[in-house]
Amino acid sequence: MPRSADNRVLTGVAAGIGENLGIAADLVRAAFFVLTFAGGIGVLLYLAAWALSVEPHSAPDRSLRREQQVAVGLVFLGGLLLLRGVGLWFGDRVVWTMALLAFGLAAVWARQPGDRRDWLGRLTEDAGRRARVRVLVGAGFVVGGVILLLGSVRVFAQMGPLALAVAATAAGLFLVFGPWIWRLGTDLTQERRERIRTEERAEVAAHLHDSVLQTLSLIQRTDDPARMAMLARAQERELRSWLYGSGEDAGQLGSAIRNLADKVEAEHHIPVELITVGHDPKLDHRTRPLVQASGEAIINAAKHSGGDRITVYVEAVADRVDAWVTDQGHGFDRDAVPHDRRGIRESIVGRMRRSGGGAEIVTRPGEGTEVHLWTAEAPA
Repeated sequence: MPRSADNRVLTGVAAGIGENLGIAADLVRAAFFVLTFAGGIGVLLYLAAWALSVEPHSAPDRSLRREQQVAVGLVFLGGLLLLRGVGLWFGDRVVWTMALLAFGLAAVWARQPGDRRDWLGRLTEDAGRRARVRVLVGAGFVVGGVILLLGSVRVFAQMGPLALAVAATAAGLFLVFGPWIWRLGTDLTQERRERIRTEERAEVAAHLHDSVLQTLSLIQRTDDPARMAMLARAQERELRSWLYGSGEDAGQLGSAIRNLADKVEAEHHIPVELITVGHDPKLDHRTRPLVQASGEAIINAAKHSGGDRITVYVEAVADRVDAWVTDQGHGFDRDAVPHDRRGIRESIVGRMRRSGGGAEIVTRPGEGTEVHLWTAEAPA
C-alpha cells in the first residue's frame, strides 16, 4: 500500500490507505486512534502498515458507494466487538467514548473529493445532502462522546443533571466550533501573508520603474558610450544598494563614499568601482576624515592619473576601517610634486594623522597609484 505524498500527519500511512480504498483519511486516522484503546492494537497495526507500505506517491481519487461504506463500518465495529470479547479492551466507557469523539470529529472534518474543509460552508451552501448528513451525524457523535466523557468523571456526575448538560454542551460546542475558529485564524494569517507579498511585489515593480526603466530610457536617448557606461554603473550601484538593504542613510560611511563615487563619475566621466566589505559604520570623528581623504584621492586619480577606471575598496572589520583607492594610470613621482601643492600632503596624509589614523601612498611612474587609508582604533 503506498503512503500518501501530500496528506500526512506522521508518515502518510493513514491517508495512503484512505486514498487507495476510497475512504476519507480522517476516518482512517480515527480508526487507528480508537484501536489504540483496544489493547494497543491500533499502534501495532499502524506500525505494520508502515512497514509494509511503499514510497509515497499520488493516488487517484476514489469514493466508496454508500453500501460499501456501511459495510466497512460494520467490519470495523465487528472487529471492536471481537477485541472486546477476547479481553483486549480498556473498558467500555473509555473505548466507546473515544470512538464517538474520534469518529464524530472525523465525520465533521473529513474532506471527501470535491468537499470543502469548512464544514459551516458545507451546511449553508449547496454542497449536497450527503455532506450535510455527515456533518450533522458527526456533530451528534461528538456531543454524545462528550456526555459519556463527562459522565464518567465523578466530579461532573455529582454536579447534577443540569450542570452536566451545560458542561457537555459547552464541551461539544468547543470541539465542533474550535477547529472552525482555528481554521478561520489560519485563513486570516494566510491572507495577511498574501497581502504582504502583493505589497512587496508592488514596491519592487515601482522601484524598478522609477530607477532601472528610467535609466534604460536615458541610455537609449544618448549616443555617447562614456555616458552610457556612466549611467549603467550608477544604476547598478544604486540597485545593489537597494537590494542588499544598505539604504541611503547619509549618516553612514558606505553611503557617503558612494555619493562621492557618483559625483566623481558625473563630473569627470570616469568609472569608479566601489567595493565595501564588513559592517557599515556611522560617520563620526574617526570615519568622517577617512571619507574626506578618500574623496580627495578619488578626485586626484580622476584628474591626474590618466587611467580608464578607479577602484575603491572599503573594509570595516571590528573597530577599524581601511580604504584603498587604486588607479592604473601613469603614476607620479612624489618627490617631484611642488611644495605648494597641498592636496596629498594635507588633505590626505595630514588629515588622517590628525584624526589618529594613517595614510600610505604607493606609486611608481607608469604603474599606477594606490592610496591606503585607515582609521584610529576605537577607544575601549
